[in-house]
Amino acid sequence: MAGSARLRNTLTLFSSRDCVVCHRVRLVLAAKGVTYDMIPVDPAKPPEDLLDLNPYHSVPTLVERDLVLYAASVVSEYLDERYPHPPLMPVDPLSRARLRLSILRFEHDWVPQVQAIQTGAKSAVDAGRKRLRELLMESLPLFKVAKFWLNTEMSLADCALAPIIWRLPSLGVSLPKDGKLIDDYGMRIFRNPGFMRSLTAEEKALREMPS
Repeated sequence: MAGSARLRNTLTLFSSRDCVVCHRVRLVLAAKGVTYDMIPVDPAKPPEDLLDLNPYHSVPTLVERDLVLYAASVVSEYLDERYPHPPLMPVDPLSRARLRLSILRFEHDWVPQVQAIQTGAKSAVDAGRKRLRELLMESLPLFKVAKFWLNTEMSLADCALAPIIWRLPSLGVSLPKDGKLIDDYGMRIFRNPGFMRSLTAEEKALREMPS
């Protein structure tokens, strides 16, 4: 297949245009300054190449020559090791474990609320907004620990969290006054040129950046 032959010659990412999980991987790639080809995917109509490459037909899916990876956690850690500069995880095992636990929580608790708001019935949307707001405010003390999520430098945890924070206005999730700490955290990442490079046109339209 001509498409498959082309995939083997470059780093290729199958990604939806507005997907919090795909955005996570695109943010890792942008933070690393890695050049890649993105193949936009409509999850309802996945392309033939993706059907052949990934038994789950899911995005994000990363292809590098004969290597095919899927699941955002697997892809993100591979990219951090494959392209080590700048590192997106601390060196010491304890800090790495703490960040991995945070990422697991984002995946299991936070992301499903985002997806419920985007695709659910009204009752699911309302419940998702309420729960996501609760999760954010319960985590408020952790936003005070360091400049980034539990770390002095940007990490894979920030790559998983920042796409959620970016979407809050479009999800209809408003924070109380003391939630400004979360907005400030988001803006530190959003103002980075790498973050802006990670956005698709559809994702750029989700939020207006202050001048």
